[in-house]
Amino acid sequence: MTGIERYPNLLKPLRLGGVTFRNRMFSAPTGLLDLSSESIPAQDWMDYFERKAKGGAASVNIGECHVDDIDNAETYRVFQLKDHVVNFNSLGKIANNITRYGAVATIELMKTGTVRSKDSKYLLGPSDGVPYKTRGEMRAMTEEEILATIEDYANAAAYAKSRGFGMVTIHAGHGWFLHQFFSPAFNRRTDRWGGSVENRARLTVSVIDAIHKRCGRDFPVEVRISGSEIFEGGYDVQGGIDFAKQLDGHADLIHVSVGNLFVPATEAETHPGIFRDSACNVKYAAEIKKHVSTPVATIGGLSDPDEMEEIIASGRADVCEMARGLICDPDMPTKLRAGREKEVRHCLRCFRCVNEMYQHGRLFCAINPESGKDREVREPVPAENRKKVLVAGGGIAGMEAAITAAKQGHKVTLAEKSDRLGGILLCETEVPFKKRVGEYIERQKYMIGKAGIEVLLNTEVTPALVQKLQPDTVLCAIGAKPALPAIPGIDGKHVLTVDKAFAEPEALKGRIVVLGAGLSGLELAIYARMLGKDVEVVEQAGSELGMKNGTQTGRLKELGREPHFGCTVKAITDKAVLCDTASGEVTFEADTVVVALGMKPQWDESDALAVTAGEFYQIGDCRKPRDILAATGEAWTAAVNLGRF
Repeated sequence: MTGIERYPNLLKPLRLGGVTFRNRMFSAPTGLLDLSSESIPAQDWMDYFERKAKGGAASVNIGECHVDDIDNAETYRVFQLKDHVVNFNSLGKIANNITRYGAVATIELMKTGTVRSKDSKYLLGPSDGVPYKTRGEMRAMTEEEILATIEDYANAAAYAKSRGFGMVTIHAGHGWFLHQFFSPAFNRRTDRWGGSVENRARLTVSVIDAIHKRCGRDFPVEVRISGSEIFEGGYDVQGGIDFAKQLDGHADLIHVSVGNLFVPATEAETHPGIFRDSACNVKYAAEIKKHVSTPVATIGGLSDPDEMEEIIASGRADVCEMARGLICDPDMPTKLRAGREKEVRHCLRCFRCVNEMYQHGRLFCAINPESGKDREVREPVPAENRKKVLVAGGGIAGMEAAITAAKQGHKVTLAEKSDRLGGILLCETEVPFKKRVGEYIERQKYMIGKAGIEVLLNTEVTPALVQKLQPDTVLCAIGAKPALPAIPGIDGKHVLTVDKAFAEPEALKGRIVVLGAGLSGLELAIYARMLGKDVEVVEQAGSELGMKNGTQTGRLKELGREPHFGCTVKAITDKAVLCDTASGEVTFEADTVVVALGMKPQWDESDALAVTAGEFYQIGDCRKPRDILAATGEAWTAAVNLGRF
């Protein structure tokens, strides 16, 4: 079956205004703009968007840009669209880089309404002193200020069009400025900009109409709204329907998200993670679509092509927008059209890209080692010297190393000690919220087969095997083993390592105590709670140190448990775990104890292989136990650099 036959709706072109979009997969706004203090974008940032256009997305949205020069006072740096001098060339170059690949360059126009202006102590918004304010006292805008802001939006859109952008997105959701005017939780006005649904939506409608008047009716305007605010005091899905009905006939595309950033509890719905059902936010778009004639877009953790095809075929939405899905695999649209859907990487929804963006300023994906390196991989160059490569270990790092080395033209043999590829993460593949891990392993196995890589299962790589095979290069990816500290009683029969607990959930009996509130410990506890088991988590670190697993901690709380911080395990008995705390000794009754205290790299085994070949590289957990991002990144980098000598 060809790609067109399998995905006839997802790959069908769409016309908005006078612009044709080549399919129904749009790259949604993502990330912080990588700008200098002079608002000059980094080349890496421009390459990031070009890569999505090259991969086949119909629209590539470069993200939020301010329509005035007020909102940048206390936020991260973004384009100020009033500043035509600084960003004139940059915006033109970005738009050209996107459109030359056949995508529509799109820009998101916004005003925060939540950031203190440069010349005022107040936040500028719909009303005075309303709830949910975050950074100071809000002052109600005057009629003159509102009209001037409408003009700012129109001017910004016209400027974007002049630089080559084919569509603008008006952000009227997530608690930002236009959303504040529609939301009854913010807007307490009694004039024509407040009160009724029509009045509260008037500002957004006026902005759309002003843009169309300035730019022409053929220039499409997408409007992003929250289909529901999903918190007490905010509007529900009926409110989202009411908003959309006011936009109907004015907007060219109604983009339906959910939530309000002023209420942190809604963030897990706005950006659904592994504990939310797939396509969980489509229901909001589907309800709204019943009441409008304007095309509707949906968003929220989408990356499964079959699922997106069904969403459009069933009439629940007209467009599927992806942020993380196209970070994970920017080539998804092209792969689907070419009938290569088995090669698509499906986003794990692990939020590593988001964490990396805020920590390191780049959107790195855990399972796409090329992400964040768009300039580096723009034109791949095969290795000058072809090597005979032996990859030791068939886990996450080993599989990626083998695939990448084969792509570079090397002759690759992959040897795995067990009877299956996948490594330690195989233990999680039957866990409902980790099914994407299993899909990823299957995808890698498919790519290994397609590349013609020789796979030796039940084969431990030893110095003797290396001597027999005579490779030029050994890529050592033999992994790590669960760490077992010298705690009295840790060798008890009722004590399990976390990988065994995941693989054999039937062994979790009675009252369960998990040692360690890291990622694996929390997810094991969540899994146990989902199975109806009684479980507690103890962690030596103090809570004030901040475990970087907020999504997992939040889900565990939803299931009625919270980690116990500041607990140093002193002994494990047949029926309990004894801990020292700041308040003295605490006893946790336990019939089963699960050890999730990290991993110990297999350094001795790795060292034995280090002197067996002319080239030798350690990658993944055998170098230092970390995560999937480190494993795939190191594996890809090592394999790409083979053959330079």
